[in-house]
Amino acid sequence: MLVLASVTDRLVDFAANVVGDLGIAGIFALMIPESACIPIPSEATMLFAGVSVSRGHYTLLAAVAAGVIANVIGSWIAYAVGYYGRIELLERHGAKLHIKRSNIEWADRWFSQHGEWTVFFARMLPIIRTFISLPAGVARMPFWRFTLFTALGSIPWVFALAFIGKQAGDNWHKWQHGFHYLDYAVLALIVVGIVYLIIRRRRARTATVA
Repeated sequence: MLVLASVTDRLVDFAANVVGDLGIAGIFALMIPESACIPIPSEATMLFAGVSVSRGHYTLLAAVAAGVIANVIGSWIAYAVGYYGRIELLERHGAKLHIKRSNIEWADRWFSQHGEWTVFFARMLPIIRTFISLPAGVARMPFWRFTLFTALGSIPWVFALAFIGKQAGDNWHKWQHGFHYLDYAVLALIVVGIVYLIIRRRRARTATVA
């Protein structure tokens, strides 16, 4: 956990420096990959963007707009990787990754029934928001519906972080450290969820065999 915190602190410092040096362009430079499966902490990017707003470098609206637009563009990249790479993933690497055609069919059904709200709420969850676009692409969720709910889900997350950064001003580091614990909690929930699904699946197979 200490190693993870050390790595995260370095990414936070990097994000703060980029936003501090490049301004709005820095927000774009960091929030696009953050939404394309590259875990650059949006907490640091948008909190420091809010700090820059408090210093009068640009408006809160400009910072939020840059963050949301960049998130949507980044999500398109991850979506495209999943959308166009699903056949290659299944045929070339499916056995290695324990992915079957039935798994992809299940993802198709899930996103067909619950895709909008899955994408919407996932955009407001640390860690998960970085990767949700990939399975949406694999499931061939309709593109413009995906785009709409990605944007709608990004707005409250990006706005909240920028607003907190603006209110915190130069004390933003105190807020940033608090978000570390939120990240860790979400990561723990993901691990617990995966373990639960694995156990449930094994029990189902055992029951079928019996």
